[in-house]
Amino acid sequence: MNTTSLDAAAPQPGPDAPPGRVILLTTSHRVAPGLLSWPAWQALRAADRVLCADGAHPQLPYLREAGITVDEASPTAGELVDACAGGHTVAVVATGEGEPALTDGLARLAGSGRVRMPELELLPASYDLPGARLLDLVQVMDRIRAECPWSSRQTHEGLAKYSIEEAYELVEAIEAGDRTELREELGDLLLQVVFHSRIAEEDTDAPFSVDDVAGGIVAKLIHRHPHVFGDETAKTPEDVKEHWLRTKAEEKRRASVTDGVPLGQPGLALAAKLASRVRTAGLEVPLPRGEGIGYELLALAAGAEAAGVDPEAALRAAARAYRDAVRTVEGVDA
Repeated sequence: MNTTSLDAAAPQPGPDAPPGRVILLTTSHRVAPGLLSWPAWQALRAADRVLCADGAHPQLPYLREAGITVDEASPTAGELVDACAGGHTVAVVATGEGEPALTDGLARLAGSGRVRMPELELLPASYDLPGARLLDLVQVMDRIRAECPWSSRQTHEGLAKYSIEEAYELVEAIEAGDRTELREELGDLLLQVVFHSRIAEEDTDAPFSVDDVAGGIVAKLIHRHPHVFGDETAKTPEDVKEHWLRTKAEEKRRASVTDGVPLGQPGLALAAKLASRVRTAGLEVPLPRGEGIGYELLALAAGAEAAGVDPEAALRAAARAYRDAVRTVEGVDA
């Protein structure tokens, strides 16, 4: 890479010379260096000069290998305009921050009306694939785990309660129909997955990483969707559920339909889940009879599940109505 003075290399045009062109080339650090779009390679090859302020930019070895000369320079907006004068094209390979000082300076010059501005083009040279920002989350979590006094001491057991809290907050955002809260709570729940995965990497007996977690769920989804990734067909949601239950049963090899049902979940949800397992398996199991409200609630939960109603969600909705009634009596805004 050449380190040159921009002023020394700038053309000396006449007053009527065309103003030229500036191309700001942006790349994603989440895409392997050198994997640039064809328009980006065309622009780099056609430019009169290619500049980059960062001599350690990851794209530079690949540009050099392609025979493109890149000058290490951090021009001001005015210097860049002068370098383009006379009809020249200057391509700027943006650093990770996107060159905000340079673009702000160009905007100020254009707004002044006193400078004949070159044509300005923002050319994305590479694009993130869907899900690419998850790589950032993994990197940030890795650094936090290493450097944060609180995060570095956390364990699976200590974080368990937060996973439960975040799951409930997500449900609340869904039921409230708050899209902003929904996005935030999904992020908080995702953090729990990445945090636990990062902790698991340090286990001396059975370590695993977030890639192992993702790989496991990918394999499971493919196996349980033979109508998407295999030769089977499914035309209705019921067909899909049948495929899912059959493949799940083959994977788990459970002795009882109740195996795998977490007993620590809220009571109504637990009762509904058990009733769902029994109904799906086609078993005839009468509800136990006994004294007390517990057996009455069990019967209500089983009846709700059979009718396609989530009893836990239904009770929460009724509880919110009760809360609003209380606040109305108190004279507090609902």
